[in-house]
Amino acid sequence: MRKITIAAGHGFWGDWLEAPIRQVTGGQIDYLMLDYLAEVTMSVLAKQKEANPSLGYARDFPALIDRILPEIISRGIKVISNAGGLNPTACAESIVRLAKERGLSIKVAVVSGDDIKPLTRDHEFAHLEGGRSIAEIRDRITSANAYLGADAIVQALSSGAQIVVTGRVADPSMVLGPLRYSFNWREDDWNKLASGILAGHIIECGAQSSGGNFSGDWRSVPDLAHVGFPIIEAYENGDFVVTKHPNTGGLVSQATVKEQMVYEIGDPTAYYTPDVIADFTSASLSDDGPDRVKITGVKGRSRPPSYKVSISYFHGYRTVSTLVYSWPEAIAKAKAAAEILRTRIRDLGLRFEKINSEVIGANACHGSLTDHESPSMPEVLLRFAVQGPEEKDVKRFTREMAPLVLGGPPFATAYAGGKGDVSEVYGYWPSLIDRGLITPKVSYITTSDLK
Repeated sequence: MRKITIAAGHGFWGDWLEAPIRQVTGGQIDYLMLDYLAEVTMSVLAKQKEANPSLGYARDFPALIDRILPEIISRGIKVISNAGGLNPTACAESIVRLAKERGLSIKVAVVSGDDIKPLTRDHEFAHLEGGRSIAEIRDRITSANAYLGADAIVQALSSGAQIVVTGRVADPSMVLGPLRYSFNWREDDWNKLASGILAGHIIECGAQSSGGNFSGDWRSVPDLAHVGFPIIEAYENGDFVVTKHPNTGGLVSQATVKEQMVYEIGDPTAYYTPDVIADFTSASLSDDGPDRVKITGVKGRSRPPSYKVSISYFHGYRTVSTLVYSWPEAIAKAKAAAEILRTRIRDLGLRFEKINSEVIGANACHGSLTDHESPSMPEVLLRFAVQGPEEKDVKRFTREMAPLVLGGPPFATAYAGGKGDVSEVYGYWPSLIDRGLITPKVSYITTSDLK
């Protein structure tokens, strides 16, 4: 059977810069998939675009493409990425401009139509958890985007695009798109589509399926300094193998793959995507050699009638400060310092929606899951955060942490944060929208289009 290879180069905006280069140069691949967008990323991009309308995309993506452009052109590798964020056209134009400076000819496709912020003015977008009305946040919305599927990516690849830059699409759809295009899968061949979605889900988080962040026998994972990012070897019948380039670090095993399979999925029998509802429990995993896991038998059913929507909105201000307390009685000192801060907040009449204090080193991560804390910790970190609607209240609090160094419990050190370090907070509002209200669009930019 015919085989194609799809390599993951990024799992999020901020992932290892060298991974895409190593994927392109480390062996044969047909497609490079780069995932940049988390829900919080849309808030960051909205803020950037508000300050400068020509921004709103992952600005390090064009620079990355510039590094690998000669290689992907000479090797015929096609790139699919959601780095376009809230401004995929500007992102694509930046890439084409860099190609023209190199004297290279390139065609970049732009997938848009996901931006539905104008619709939030007149339509109801009930919160997926609890059904709250969008009226609560309507005047504070900064971005609203539907998770598009693979349809537009298939169209872009069919038009000969070397690079496909999208806005918000479902992460695994960036893998399903090349699969549908390469194998000419029907858009209602639900089992094959479900298999493609699972393949995309397994590699969408980068090295998390090839040994990174592995909660099993993590000491057995070799050479994470040179971890090989995952690669899908896919076949026309829907079967695929998860692997990585030879002579790279990391580990591809059933355990590493299974951990990623259950990551952020909800019901494993009904993983909803814009393309298909996939049943991950139907998948059969088997070893196919060192660092090779074969997956077969994935089942799916018809796509849902709605797109999921990601809405971000302004939600106030916050600041975070830290202090380290050392032995003896490090935990007791940190807790006493936190109580002092809470008392002073009340005395000053500062209004906050959230006040959070945690003692890192005293079961802060596990909380009630553990039943003891060691009184003899050599040192602990007190992390104190406040969030509220008024910037002036948050800013006033930033002057309260430092005085504890001389006016609080003894042996405080490593003071960090505060003194004007106030950041904006953005909330996340998930919802649904009827598919009929969304029209994905594909446009193209080539080097000949630029003056």
